[in-house]
Amino acid sequence: MGLHYQEYGDKDASLIVFLHGGGVSSWMWDKQVQYLTNYHCVTVDLPEQGQNAQKGEFSIEHSAYRILELINELANEKNVTVIGFSLGAQVLVQMLSYRSDLINYAIINSALVKPNRLGEKLISPLIRLTFPLIKNRTFSKLQAKTLFIGEEYFERYYNESYQMERNTLVRILKENMSFEIPAGFSEAKGKVLVTVGEKEKSIMKKSASEIVNFNENCTGVIISGIGHGVPLSKPDLFNQIIEKWINGGKVAEECKVIK
Repeated sequence: MGLHYQEYGDKDASLIVFLHGGGVSSWMWDKQVQYLTNYHCVTVDLPEQGQNAQKGEFSIEHSAYRILELINELANEKNVTVIGFSLGAQVLVQMLSYRSDLINYAIINSALVKPNRLGEKLISPLIRLTFPLIKNRTFSKLQAKTLFIGEEYFERYYNESYQMERNTLVRILKENMSFEIPAGFSEAKGKVLVTVGEKEKSIMKKSASEIVNFNENCTGVIISGIGHGVPLSKPDLFNQIIEKWINGGKVAEECKVIK
């Protein structure tokens, strides 16, 4: 059974596929699809998340294969751009390693590629202790704030969090914390923009640099004054970053290029 996805904009135009982060789903891209009406925009919920909560177990590799299949169905020889945030950015890195020539432009936003082996081992016992908090609205409000999720989207965020199974959360977190760059990523031929927020943790900045150094077609940038979550916290800025990149591989003025 195929993954649930939504289409927006001009279906005859170039294709842009959006991949959400962990803890959210395709609604995180509302401000992008509302702005990019001159493109054929597609938002996809990853397996076990959002509208695809019942569509198989999540893994980064499995998700990458399934989204590449979807792009093959929709592209019809169009230019293809894929934009991923956090967990979705890790899936995008995997996709680029599987198909070096399918994606013309990519934006990898805040992808962790430096595994935390100790943290991975601690996930199961920690989630066993803390999982009941997910169903607490006050706790969810605090979590939503750290993800830059405002009142407009809180109910969607809370409902999806409330319905998530403990094993699903453990699986997603383990995939996230164990991911590293696949060897095939060095062969990706499209123009790749790697972004990280200036206020993100050092491991995220190191991850961005590692991705940039892995493939000569990558350009890395630090977005000033931003933490983890620029598509939600500064949607207008992120829209500008997207437009400039897919219109000639240009870097927005608000970004500092990683040397």
